[in-house]
Amino acid sequence: MIQPREVLTRRKLVVCVGSGGVGKTTTAATMGLWAARQGRKVLVMTIDPARRLANSLGLKEFGNTETQIVVPDLPPGGQLWAMMLDTQTTFDELIQRMAPDQRTADRILTNRIYRTMSDTFAGSQEYMAAEKLYDVMTSGRYDLVVLDTPPVKNALDFFEAPGRLSRFFDRRVIKWFLQPYEEKRSFNPLAAGTSAVVFKLLSFIFGKEFLGDISEFLVLFKDMYDGFRERHEEVLRIFRSPDTSFVTIAAPTEPSMEVAGFFAEELRRRGYPRAGMIVNQVHLCAEEPLEPEILLGQAARTTGADLHERTAASLVARLGAAHGRLRQLAHSERVLIQALHKINPAGAFFVELPWLEQQVYDLGALRVVADSLFADA
Repeated sequence: MIQPREVLTRRKLVVCVGSGGVGKTTTAATMGLWAARQGRKVLVMTIDPARRLANSLGLKEFGNTETQIVVPDLPPGGQLWAMMLDTQTTFDELIQRMAPDQRTADRILTNRIYRTMSDTFAGSQEYMAAEKLYDVMTSGRYDLVVLDTPPVKNALDFFEAPGRLSRFFDRRVIKWFLQPYEEKRSFNPLAAGTSAVVFKLLSFIFGKEFLGDISEFLVLFKDMYDGFRERHEEVLRIFRSPDTSFVTIAAPTEPSMEVAGFFAEELRRRGYPRAGMIVNQVHLCAEEPLEPEILLGQAARTTGADLHERTAASLVARLGAAHGRLRQLAHSERVLIQALHKINPAGAFFVELPWLEQQVYDLGALRVVADSLFADA
């Protein structure tokens, strides 16, 4: 059975998936920190809209630039870097790289259709995350990239976005739309050939200026189609590579279990390598009720005072009831955890992490989580 430490010391990409509110961002940061402590140069990359990773790493905020995190006592070669996706910046940088010349890039960047699309196109954030991941993985700058994806709906957008945008720029779509301009070598759709009726209708609905903008946009983009398609195919290759591992992050709740099951099937269907599952926020509790004497002793140690007999009896009863509720919760979680075991792939790791009272907001707290996650390392 593969262990978490083997994944983080042998793989080049680890993708964390799961529902929201299960500690996925914190777990990704913990993985990155642990791998850096093993002497690897690591980038933790997030497209989490809540922007919690900066807090987990003890930073106020960071952006689209890869930022090195100062971690004391790292071994030679060990480095921890982090970045949070800025969709607009990534989109603009992509245009600068793929445009055939600076003039074309400038015209695209100032085109109103491009500005609107880069802000509102369905899946544009996820597509840009895939683009940034492509750049990082092909650069060879890091030994390991840990990718923190957003909650379930957006994470699926992340997997599907490269293909969606490639289909948007499909040659057949562009060819149909630009046919009048190829015939007339003109940006006047109303004077063009076979599509004149359609363009006249579109012009009536949207206006000539809008059609001029979208036509110019597609003309400028048509020679970049192959580049989009090739990058899309490379991202899929990276996801399916044996150097990549997908780790499902869950919590012992029914909604989280449903999402974990959904991801298990979705990753299997896509042929993405699944390394294992981490279950956060597990409540631990003794199965047997605690004796009154034990409860009373704990209460006395907590208060630091001798308790009146009536007060002690009331406190013991309340503590006993609270312990009973905790036992019931722990039992319910255990049933769900057993169900999660069943959907975990054969040979994959399965790790349970206890519920933490304190918030994880700095490197010290991340080290505590890492000690639990890699207890057998």
